Amino acid sequence: MRFATLADTYEQIFAAKGRLEKTKAIADLLATLPADDLERVVLLLQGSVFADFDERKIGVAARLALKAITLATGIPAEKIEKDWSVIGDLGIACANATRAKKQVTLFSSSLDTKKVFDNLQKLASLEGAGTVDRKVKLIAELLTNATPIEAMYIIRIAIGSLRVGIAQGTLRDAIAWSFLYDKQRLGYDGEKKTIDPLDREEYNQIIGAVQHAYDLHGDFSHVARIAKEGGLDALNTIAITVGRPIRVMLCQKAQSIEDAFLRVGCPCALEYKYDGFRIQVHKSDNGTITLFTRRLENVTRQFPDIACHVRDHVNGESFIIDCEAVGFDPSSGKYLPFQHVSQRIRRKHDIEELARRLPVEINVFDVIHYNGRTLMSIPYRERRKLLVRIVDAKEKKIIPSRQIITGDDNEARIFYDEAVKAGEEGVIAKSLDSPYRPGSRVGFQVKIKPVMETLDLVLTGAEWGEGKRSGWLASFTVSCYDEESGEFVEIGRVGTGIKEIESESDEEAVTFEALTELLRPCIVSEAGKTVVIRPSLVIEVKFEEIQKSPTYSSRYALRFPRLVRIREDKDAMDASSLSFVEDLYYAQQE
Repeated sequence: MRFATLADTYEQIFAAKGRLEKTKAIADLLATLPADDLERVVLLLQGSVFADFDERKIGVAARLALKAITLATGIPAEKIEKDWSVIGDLGIACANATRAKKQVTLFSSSLDTKKVFDNLQKLASLEGAGTVDRKVKLIAELLTNATPIEAMYIIRIAIGSLRVGIAQGTLRDAIAWSFLYDKQRLGYDGEKKTIDPLDREEYNQIIGAVQHAYDLHGDFSHVARIAKEGGLDALNTIAITVGRPIRVMLCQKAQSIEDAFLRVGCPCALEYKYDGFRIQVHKSDNGTITLFTRRLENVTRQFPDIACHVRDHVNGESFIIDCEAVGFDPSSGKYLPFQHVSQRIRRKHDIEELARRLPVEINVFDVIHYNGRTLMSIPYRERRKLLVRIVDAKEKKIIPSRQIITGDDNEARIFYDEAVKAGEEGVIAKSLDSPYRPGSRVGFQVKIKPVMETLDLVLTGAEWGEGKRSGWLASFTVSCYDEESGEFVEIGRVGTGIKEIESESDEEAVTFEALTELLRPCIVSEAGKTVVIRPSLVIEVKFEEIQKSPTYSSRYALRFPRLVRIREDKDAMDASSLSFVEDLYYAQQE
């Protein structure tokens, strides 16, 4: 398939007035593709050439992309950079440079999607001397043969800023429309903002099957191919693969213990909600242990101590267990807040030394697969019995999560108070009869936390500081995720909760310098002091109130927002949703 066809679809999606129009544009494209092109295109529609759980990343900084544009077009970097600073989009600046070149050369493009995909994948494997030059040449090779519109999207994909607004739900529905449900039966004429399937129950089952397949495999490109080649029967027979991460089950928020009992049933299981980070542990039949975060990132190398504890103290030939890793002080044994040990997630060097200095205890709270048998449909009470049986508890190494089963308000409140006093975030209430539902907030388990709510928001912009903050990014723009449009929408600016210098007495504090270094590779564009940042870094933000506001694209603003901590364990797609923000806003009014 010519890359121009995909570029045209990007343009249609960007110009679409709503989610259904976007879904139809994607579905129309997918339905025409052979299986090999289908997998590549589904990944490219997400602005990537790798599945989420793949350790490889394209890894192209905007400055490197600028060199490639200069090499491909012959236009001085200074001129392209000036255009970039005015427009605020390196992709459009690249299109302009390519257009200027084309007016001279009158070159006709014949760029193939496979060529684009392969070149972008190669970028992730390059290392050693001369890596930068080789990356520049791989990108420039594509740009030399690209039309202006193709060039714009090549650059946007390379730097991780596709900007067309494709939500996961949109892609899921497009796969269903393409291969599993006749679009003529949807009752969609291109004008209405809703669909009216001839058989709503059948349609919901199909959408659910696509979602479930994605939850188990974490890769829409694979799901699309199965749907095309095997239809609904093939999707419904997708099984868990040990060594391949599944999306974890998530919690809704309960307002109180009484509310939790109403929602999950009484009695229920109450467990500590640990102030740690989620770890999904896989052990395969050959004894290989693999660790994944809730972002589906492979962090086995960063946590050799966890792998060792699991190998020594969890019985079974093969399994998948769901855990929370909680840091503790090796000298006092006192548990530590998440941000104290979060640096281990990103660490690539001196791993063993850091493991000694910042050890973690593994709290196992669910077992999803055991000795070749998938347990997701087994009631939680049975999964818990198996968990306790197979985990050889060793304090400060690996233990079953702290739990009681109760239907008594007073007993539950005492347990909650103990959790908060111990420094944990609160408790989780779980239905004893519930299955394990990957990726869903379906009410089988709810979290109960202190009244002060926080939001997990993505940093999408900033300004370069002045005076003593010169050289650092400051006044950070924070955004939540609009599930309907598939875009991040602004909800405020954060400048408090960040320190100017690192303090030995407060090693957990986040500094302007540290944030700047984390975000520098994510800078997409600069215009004067204003910086646009690729959505990637999530921070936890507390606030006094949510207000209606015409200033920000979310239509809401946070009053007195303050950074609490960086959430290294969360992906941009884990950011608080706009619908959640709206729920909090209206809850304030009650």
